[in-house]
Amino acid sequence: MYKILVLEDDELFLETLEDFLSDEGFIVQTAKNGERVIELCYENSYDLYLFDINVPLINGIDLLKELRKKNDDTATIYLTSYKDKDMLTKGFLTGCDDYLKKPVDLDELLLRIQSLLKRSGKSFTEIKVNDELSFNPETRRVLKNGEDLYIANKIIDLLELFIEKKDTIITKEMIIDKLWNFSEEYSEGSIRVYINNLKKLIGKEKIKNIKGVGYKIEL
Repeated sequence: MYKILVLEDDELFLETLEDFLSDEGFIVQTAKNGERVIELCYENSYDLYLFDINVPLINGIDLLKELRKKNDDTATIYLTSYKDKDMLTKGFLTGCDDYLKKPVDLDELLLRIQSLLKRSGKSFTEIKVNDELSFNPETRRVLKNGEDLYIANKIIDLLELFIEKKDTIITKEMIIDKLWNFSEEYSEGSIRVYINNLKKLIGKEKIKNIKGVGYKIEL
């Protein structure tokens, strides 16, 4: 299930977004000010941000600028009542991917979210990994001949990363960003352990070592 972080200081609209997105199968966390977003991003990783611009403590523009400085490239949609081109231009220059003007049509928002997640390499349909295994990206489950294998979350995270970036080389930095948040420690050994566990799961021939660069999956 894809995780969305929503920044919105209008409590009624925030509750509406949370209920709607949860009903659509997303895991939703919320914040009412920019500083709380920083705290949550320090503890968690997300698949998508929905940010209002005019919020307390750190506005949405400065917040995204700060996140991008930390190499956080999470897909972001601004939900805003601003209509002037200068503000919208500033939003795109800080690294947002899309925006919707308030009042927001929820059905349109869902379409924008699905489109942006797909462009980010995320899928909403089951993916065949090998002859026996498949991966359901919505439930984040690995199935063997239809049976759930109950794989550990970090192995799921790693598999998800490899599938999303299947046409590119996966670097150590990309693995670290995906598997560990800012408050967690990691080691070179732990990266190797998770890579080896993934190879055992899907077949070592599926993952190629690119010496000195990283890894690549072959599906």
